Amino acid sequence: GVVLAVELDLDAGGWSGEVAYAQLASALQVQLGERVPLADARRAVLALRASKGMVLDPADPDSVSAGSFFTNPILDTADVPPGAPAWPVGDGRVKTSAAWLIEHAGFGRGYRIGPVGLSTKHTLALVNHGGASTSDLVSFARLIRNGVREAFGVTLEVEPALVGVSL
Repeated sequence: GVVLAVELDLDAGGWSGEVAYAQLASALQVQLGERVPLADARRAVLALRASKGMVLDPADPDSVSAGSFFTNPILDTADVPPGAPAWPVGDGRVKTSAAWLIEHAGFGRGYRIGPVGLSTKHTLALVNHGGASTSDLVSFARLIRNGVREAFGVTLEVEPALVGVSL
């Protein structure tokens, strides 16, 4: 589908919702669950995203990316590879890090084939280094997905909606 309209329900008081991410809470120097002025939340989120190459910046080649391309998989506890991070989600299942799986399957930051590669800042971001086609990006993503599956038996799921193509 195509988004034709967006309706936002903003707090007229100028405060954020509860801070739910540890990295953001740390950047804001608050505890999880606290609220902060919207301007502070915006500034901190943009700074964190920029540090990962996730804000378009002509001076940062990593910012020309398809964003976070794979989601963190939810697995049975027994299926988490040794040494991989795991966060309980209930029912004996845990969420693990797609970035950890990618890196430990042999695809480090900056790994590249032709015009497509992984960001040097964030292994979940697929970067177009110039002239890459959709086919190039999809082939590269397939290589990463298949490499993780071969190494760990885990099939990574794509985060963005793919239109007219599939892995």
